[in-house]
Amino acid sequence: MLYVDGKWVEEGQAAVNPEDRGYNFGDGIYEVVRIYKGKMYQWDAHLTRLYRSAREIKLELPWSMEELNEIASQLLQKNNISEEDDATLYLQISRGAAPRVHDIPSGIQPVIMAFVRHKARPVADMKKGWTAQLVDDIRWLRCDIKTLNLLGAVLVKQYAKDAGAQESILHRNGTITECSSSNLFAVKNEALYTHPADHLILHGITRQSVIDLAKENGIPVHEKPFDIPFLMQADELFLTSTTAEIMPLISVDGQPIGDGQVGTVVQKLQALFEQHINTNVLV
Repeated sequence: MLYVDGKWVEEGQAAVNPEDRGYNFGDGIYEVVRIYKGKMYQWDAHLTRLYRSAREIKLELPWSMEELNEIASQLLQKNNISEEDDATLYLQISRGAAPRVHDIPSGIQPVIMAFVRHKARPVADMKKGWTAQLVDDIRWLRCDIKTLNLLGAVLVKQYAKDAGAQESILHRNGTITECSSSNLFAVKNEALYTHPADHLILHGITRQSVIDLAKENGIPVHEKPFDIPFLMQADELFLTSTTAEIMPLISVDGQPIGDGQVGTVVQKLQALFEQHINTNVLV
């Protein structure tokens, strides 16, 4: 069951207006929310970011946070998401349908669409880690807005896949930013380093959870840019995202990071995150 433009529709029945600006221009915003054992993780933080994204693209949302919360709750119920289920909720809002012009038409009504998908946690991968490939960051300069414009992210992910890696690590003129659809952390001397949350990266929900957990548990965090040599000499690397959680990166461009194994700092953060979701989400 999907929620599309105010209606509940069965899978396969939803239709896209050919003049929907989300379809024609990528003119819209979205969020992906993790569901642990039937409960949404950091839902309020996702909604806060959604409203921020809307403001940044001059999109006025006609729904209150309470109304969006009700839609999400009904979506879980109608799709029989139980306390045994791990899943994701996808929420998308386009600017709406209007004759195709590049400027923003007046009086246009936003269109909302949402659905859930069962999705298991990547437990096995988190234990063994992924490989990564360095790729030029070809995306636009407002990566802090979670919009539907994802072609740049698609291409850099494919570049990494074509090179035999599982994820891309992006850089702008040698300065590391993030990954194709996740934030990046380097570990050096048991301290975390990550690009500051400016316009060059997405302000990740899981990223912030990890920063908070690290600080609460005596792990120093430095939010400042670093370059490729620093990256390659890191003791450990990992990425964070809603679906990948805390994912170790054990090699870059075929070169092992540290000893090429999942490191102790990453393991500690994974354990802290596990305790965090068990305490704050699953109770």
